[in-house]
Amino acid sequence: MKEPGDQDSYGERLDRSKSPGKRSLSSLKSASRSAVREGNKALEDATDKTLTEGGGESYLEDDDYSMEHLEGSSSSFQDDYVETIRESQYLEAPASASEGAEEEVKKKISENFFYDYMELVLMPFVTPDSNIPLDLLTLVHSFGYDCKKRANLQLLDSNTVMYIAGNQLILLNLKTKEQIYLRSSSGRGIGVIGVHPDKTYFTVAEKGVFPKIIIYEYPSLRPYRILQDGTELAYAYVDFNYDGTLLASVGSNPDHTLTIWNWKEEQPILKTKAFSQDVFKVTFNPEDDEQLTTVGSGHIKFWEIALTFTGLKLQGSLGRFGKTATTDIEGYMELPDGKVLSGSEWGNMLLWEGGLIKVELCRAARKSCHQGPINQIMLDEGEVITIGADGCIRIWDFETVDTADSIDETGLLEIEPINELQVGKNVKLFSMIKMNEIGSNFWLAQDASGAIWKLDLSFSNITQDPDCLFSFHSGAIEALAVSPLTYLMATTALDCSVRIYDFASKTPLAQMKFKQGGTALAWVPRLVSYNGAQIIVGFEDGVVRVLELYDPKRLTVFAGRKKVSDADINLKQVFKPHTARVTALAYERDGEILATGSEDQTVFFFEVEKDYKPIGYITTPGPVCQLIWSPNSHPDSTLLIICENGYVLETPYPTIKEEEENRDVVSYEIKDMHIKCFHFSSVKSKTLRFIEIEKRKRLKELKEKQKEERRKQLAAEMGGNGEKEFHAEEEEVEAEEPLPEIFIPSTPCHILCGFYSEPGKFWVSLGGYDAGFLYHCEFPPYDKNSAITEMKNEPFDFRRLEDTEDNPIQAITFSIHQDLMFCGMRDGAIRVYILSQNNPSLMNMVDYWHFNIHDNNYGCVKGISTSFDDRFLVTTGADSNIFVFTIFSEFELKKSIKAKVPSPRFGIEAEPIPEDIEDPKSYSIENARRKREHDKLMKEVEEIKAGKREKLKALRNEFWKLLEMNQELPKHMQFKRTDFDVDSKIRAEIARKTAFKIHQVEKELAWEKEKHELGLMKLQNRFRESLENDIIVVRAIQSDHKISSYRLVKPSKYSKFKRISLTERRASKLERSEKEGAGRKDSQKDTGGSVSVPEESIIEKGKKFRPKTLSEIMVENQIEKTRKLILKAERAQLKIQQRKKEWEELYKSKPQDDFEDPRDVQAIKEAQLYMGDFNLKTAPDYKIPEHMRVNAAKKEEELGHLDSMAHSKKKNMNKCIISLRDLKVAVIEEIQCLVQELKTIQATLHISKHIPIPEVPQIYPEEVPEKRFQYDEEILLNFKRQQIQDEKSHQLEQGESAGSGGGFLRLSSRKDGDLTRDSLSKSSKASASSADTAKLSEFEKVDPIDVELEIMKRDEIKHLYMQQYLTNRIKELIVTFDAELRLLRHQKLKLDTQMKLSDLHHVTLFQEMLLLKNFEKQENILQERVNSLDKEEQDMQWKISETLKEMEEKKNEIAKFQDQEKALYAGFQAAIGENNKFANFLMKVLKKKIKRVKKKEVEGDADEDEDSDESSEEESSLESGEDESGSDDEVFDDSICPTNCDVGLFEMALQLREKRLDIEEALVEERKSIDNLKKEHDALSKKVKIVATNLNAAEEDLEAYQREKQQRLNELMVVIPLKLHQIEHVVFGEIPTDLSGTLVFSNQSLSRLQERITQLHEENAKQQKLNKECRERRKQLIREKREMAKTISKMEETVRQLMISKFGRVIDLEALQTLSVNTTLEELKIRKIQKELLNAKEMKMWEEKIAQVRWELMMKTKEHTKKLHQMNDLCIEKKKLDSRLNTLQNQQGNAFQGPRKADIVAKEKVAELIQLQAERILALKEEIALLRKKGGLILPPIQPPQEKEMNPMGL
Repeated sequence: MKEPGDQDSYGERLDRSKSPGKRSLSSLKSASRSAVREGNKALEDATDKTLTEGGGESYLEDDDYSMEHLEGSSSSFQDDYVETIRESQYLEAPASASEGAEEEVKKKISENFFYDYMELVLMPFVTPDSNIPLDLLTLVHSFGYDCKKRANLQLLDSNTVMYIAGNQLILLNLKTKEQIYLRSSSGRGIGVIGVHPDKTYFTVAEKGVFPKIIIYEYPSLRPYRILQDGTELAYAYVDFNYDGTLLASVGSNPDHTLTIWNWKEEQPILKTKAFSQDVFKVTFNPEDDEQLTTVGSGHIKFWEIALTFTGLKLQGSLGRFGKTATTDIEGYMELPDGKVLSGSEWGNMLLWEGGLIKVELCRAARKSCHQGPINQIMLDEGEVITIGADGCIRIWDFETVDTADSIDETGLLEIEPINELQVGKNVKLFSMIKMNEIGSNFWLAQDASGAIWKLDLSFSNITQDPDCLFSFHSGAIEALAVSPLTYLMATTALDCSVRIYDFASKTPLAQMKFKQGGTALAWVPRLVSYNGAQIIVGFEDGVVRVLELYDPKRLTVFAGRKKVSDADINLKQVFKPHTARVTALAYERDGEILATGSEDQTVFFFEVEKDYKPIGYITTPGPVCQLIWSPNSHPDSTLLIICENGYVLETPYPTIKEEEENRDVVSYEIKDMHIKCFHFSSVKSKTLRFIEIEKRKRLKELKEKQKEERRKQLAAEMGGNGEKEFHAEEEEVEAEEPLPEIFIPSTPCHILCGFYSEPGKFWVSLGGYDAGFLYHCEFPPYDKNSAITEMKNEPFDFRRLEDTEDNPIQAITFSIHQDLMFCGMRDGAIRVYILSQNNPSLMNMVDYWHFNIHDNNYGCVKGISTSFDDRFLVTTGADSNIFVFTIFSEFELKKSIKAKVPSPRFGIEAEPIPEDIEDPKSYSIENARRKREHDKLMKEVEEIKAGKREKLKALRNEFWKLLEMNQELPKHMQFKRTDFDVDSKIRAEIARKTAFKIHQVEKELAWEKEKHELGLMKLQNRFRESLENDIIVVRAIQSDHKISSYRLVKPSKYSKFKRISLTERRASKLERSEKEGAGRKDSQKDTGGSVSVPEESIIEKGKKFRPKTLSEIMVENQIEKTRKLILKAERAQLKIQQRKKEWEELYKSKPQDDFEDPRDVQAIKEAQLYMGDFNLKTAPDYKIPEHMRVNAAKKEEELGHLDSMAHSKKKNMNKCIISLRDLKVAVIEEIQCLVQELKTIQATLHISKHIPIPEVPQIYPEEVPEKRFQYDEEILLNFKRQQIQDEKSHQLEQGESAGSGGGFLRLSSRKDGDLTRDSLSKSSKASASSADTAKLSEFEKVDPIDVELEIMKRDEIKHLYMQQYLTNRIKELIVTFDAELRLLRHQKLKLDTQMKLSDLHHVTLFQEMLLLKNFEKQENILQERVNSLDKEEQDMQWKISETLKEMEEKKNEIAKFQDQEKALYAGFQAAIGENNKFANFLMKVLKKKIKRVKKKEVEGDADEDEDSDESSEEESSLESGEDESGSDDEVFDDSICPTNCDVGLFEMALQLREKRLDIEEALVEERKSIDNLKKEHDALSKKVKIVATNLNAAEEDLEAYQREKQQRLNELMVVIPLKLHQIEHVVFGEIPTDLSGTLVFSNQSLSRLQERITQLHEENAKQQKLNKECRERRKQLIREKREMAKTISKMEETVRQLMISKFGRVIDLEALQTLSVNTTLEELKIRKIQKELLNAKEMKMWEEKIAQVRWELMMKTKEHTKKLHQMNDLCIEKKKLDSRLNTLQNQQGNAFQGPRKADIVAKEKVAELIQLQAERILALKEEIALLRKKGGLILPPIQPPQEKEMNPMGL
């Protein structure tokens, strides 16, 4: 393989294509390199050179050319970034002052500029001044693949993929398997790679300190752009935007920097910190470059490029998980509407919207979408694809995912995938990319288990199975071994595989999988396996396996082999010496001993010659990491054991004991071996101190020498003064720094590797603090009494290694001649030291070659080895990579080298494969021996226990004899049972212990019991729940006929599930809301009406029973009369309007000259579709009618309908068979009863008269299959015994099946009696009667009398008849049942035929459905496009119609405004009059153009703002002529009314002018609106044409796709069974051999076609006749139309003359007809009548009140008169009393002379009362007189004071 640097340079190629006068690109590159070396000088010299670019055109002709044209070179690129980027990799020296004064000029990088690959990439390091060639090692092939690296599989074209392998980028050709390598530029590894959307560039984002992003051009592989300072240590992910103009990168730990690059200009646009934790991915939104998404550890973040006042910024919004658990996110996808769909660790999908989780998507029954994390989500062809770590790829419907929303509080939504693909077992898909293959849907998948797959996601009936293109190790490669004979190598890893490679021909040969991972590997030496065909492998469970490699092509037998590989692996032997992982394997130099080391701190020895017979093992003080046998140069064969914890042991050759001696040994441990031990003690600090002392000593000597030279120089120059000056300088002595302190780490550093140097001496490499040196150590003498753990030993020599303080040597190997030492470093580098031969002390280990090859972070070199001839070097690392190098040699390798696979041994194919140890818990060799000894001991103990049990048994028998003897004694002498108990508590204790043990056993078995119950339930759910009917076989009784039912499962998903096809559509939300709203309104109306009915009924009832007055009747009559008049007028007006409308509709419906009847058009269209076009579906011009188009949904529905029909028929047949089985059971029960009765009858008959009793039929187990699932304890015990027997005979599987089947069959046969249990109860009477007869026979027999003999004869005859009858009845039952079975059997045979045809039809439908599913995706896309275009066209047509309507409305508005303007002028002219001398002035005032202030309406409560004045834009049609005739120069003042002018007319002119201006402004606005509408109409018309064109194209595409789909459907094979008489296609009377050109018709369809031919002939004649009649009818209608037009014109003239004669002018008849009563007048009349009625009513009421008051007045007058009479009487009596009193006073003398005071007061009161009464009398009289007059006013009566009324009462 060649790297880009190995090919011809691009400059040389360009140089060959250029003319001699022009410079090549190589000179340009040399100029750029000199610019790098000379720093700023290149800036000054750049203008003096002639630069060329691309094709060689000269861009600089002289020295004065501008700097702006310096493009196409690296020096010009440096000029661009001197000012813009402060730190540049090309200009390391600071800018000089002269350059700072230069003008800053920004230049653009040329598109044709490229970097030099060889100057960019890292080259191997070679010690300076050494003769080591740079190409000491050359990479020739890579067998590894870092399958766990994110996005480590990218596609460049259909045949080339690229992936990262350590420090290399590998471009792999999928067809030729060739590899191209691009090296890292930093040497620290590659972080991530990406590919441009156009596949013309790819990015390599590296690792290291401030790593670069290098963008290469493809396929030239030239470095195109370099991006710097994007992160600190490594890049985690890169992604281009959709059009490839921008690049996003995100760094890994510690900075996690997110950068957006303008990569072509090498400029960062934006940069920010993405997150504080690990960020896995960053991608652009394909629909919007300003949106990005980053995901990582426990977060997802949504970014947006926002324009702020400070410029562009990246604004991030962290996604909030809410109730959902926080999860790491690997796979995600941006949806077109801005939402994001992401995966989760538990396998569900999360739909993000607005930074929140909108819904979590799962599968049905809350199952997760994937079992494990979702690693990638993609959108392809309208479908969502998810890739999971469970190895599944699932396809989801995009619309379902995009419109998903939560329906409950859980936030979960259950959906099901459309399709899914299980790639394979133990497959962990990590990423996937689509291949660019036209017409296919192939993908390449990255498998984290170590593979690259080619997947077909077309999901059709021709879909290819997943194809594993390449298989690799997954994870760290633990061990490596190279064949000692040929170019073969073996590797193993923890991925449980062992692989064989031919590294010379770059071919993987074979692999073998195991249950556990491999940890150690060694190639068996030729001394053991001469042909080098064996390898030995150690595994992590302690097992060691010997494998044999052979060439299967050389086997003598190939029976049954289809494809023979180049190599194969055979398991030869297996043993388990350890309990932990095997870490080292080593063969002794003579091949007699195998040593194995392990982490269990043991080393086991085996004798190889005797099939690896175990010798023994020794224990070590720590885990073993390496085993090395001494080479042949050493006198003794010893084993060097290196332990991780600092111990190194040396063991001698183990002693091999004889088998007889070793047989009785309990353990394999070797305890008498003389083991030397070296416990490493750190000497690094001492070494560093010693080095520092030596360094200072040399420095001191150098200074002394310099001082002496200085003193001599001063003495020579200054003489005596020189000595003084020298001593003065000597006094200034610098203080020395302290020496490094001695430090010994508390924890011993791990020993990484080592090797023998001399006998008893060895070299080791350590990690940790002691790294940086190779230590030479020597074993101390063997001391038996010294403790190993207390030993502390130090190395006696060391070699310091450069740059290995933090990068120690992990593995060491040597070339054959020991002149090269190959070292594998921790950081994945390879270091080669040049040694001299036979130099075990490594004295000249100075010069070395160093190169980074594996990943620097996790690519530690685990194995390194050379080939048997030192031509190749192979390295394996923890980064899963295997690299093969050629070692530099003066002799060139052959062109084609291929390893020779060993030939198979004779008889290898017939050898039995040894039983492998797969259980990791199996015993090791030592544990097995100990177990054997333990079992032997336990056997002896069991024998002792058996002897004790025998003694106990004898004592128990003796005790039982004593008990029997006690029972034989008399009762009073017997001992009680309790007297035999030694201690009563013992028995109770035994019972308690027994119960406790039973309880413990139940508790111990509770888990097992529940486990088996759950297992049984799962099995039932899996196999029985889905089963609707099992197979029931019903056998005939007399014949061999039988009938079996169908095994029915529950209906399939097709019969239950119906997909929504394209024609079905859910009602929209608007439609649903309208329906709900309408329903709600109807319900409200209904309820409202029902509530108001009772009130109205009450009011109506009240009105009904109240009599109407005459006034009310008059008002109602008047109202009714008015209403009738109004109604009459309205009817006339409505009739006129209806007539107008009918005329308008009639004129509208008037067809044009080219009009065609829609019914005729539709009929023609239907005729074209359904009639006359009988093209075959196979015809190329066949057009599929709309109603015959099918899709997957319809086909699924058809398939479901077929399944449901077949299921129903099978179910009905099963019911019939079950009924037949039940009939058989009933027949058997009846036969049993009859047989029992027959036996009873025969018991009374003589044996000679017996008829053979028919056999009772039996129920077979297959007739009652449900009884197989019924069991009891006995069956279970039998099953267990059978299982134990089967285990003893080593036939577990056969035993289980036989045991289970036998048990269940025995159960069914034994349980047959259950079916006839009722029959036994029925025959109980018969058995009772037979028992009675048996009892009677026991009595003594006597001679019967004659009557008894007669009775006996009659009974005998009766019994013989019954015997014959019962026998016949039994036969009749049997014959009847068999007849029923045969009849049902014939029906089932017919149904079987139908079911077979149904199955064939089912296969055809299923194939069609699969095919339609393949077409469904594209068909939906085309159909959606057609629908969208159709909808768009309809919307535009609707907009056009709406625009036309608006234009018509606007025109009508303009006409109205013009009419208003005319009316305004006419009215004003009429108001002025004819002879008004101010008419012209007023008209000018009216027509004057003035500036008006427009008012702008503002929303809310804001005030109106004034705008600038505008003049009127247009004049009316009426004033235009007058304005032209008037004088423009005349000036008049319209603000003042002239004298003698009517002020009212002047004001009227001003008001009408304002109205005119309003009308003009409205006209201008309307005209503007019409112009805008015209523009909109024109634009919409153009769009409609474009959309119509696109719609036609889309419909043509859909039709073509439908035709292609029909052609693919035609290719499917349909099976139709035919009989010979059904074939009517014969050639010369014979059936042709080829029937491919024939058609298959059903009889019905064929007869229908023949009838249709006749019908079409008849219809054709009928249509011709009808056409002729229509033509005649048309001519007649034309003549009638002319005559009708003449008649109409005559009638119109007559009407006109009549109007003139009657009215004097032509009037509007419509207006005349619509004249009616004056509604206002009629209303006023009605109101007048109502008012009069109200007034009359009120007057009547007042008259009644007056009458009442008069009556009351009369009554009061009568009462007052009565009181006056009483007062008169009192007055008379008073007078009498006065006179008497006076008389008495006079008679009594003068005692009481004069009046008394009381009398005076009383008199006064009486006088007042009389006066008051007199006044009231007068008032009453006046009132009476007043009332007698008409219209008199009644005043209230005068009320006397209260006091004055009370006083008379006191009297």
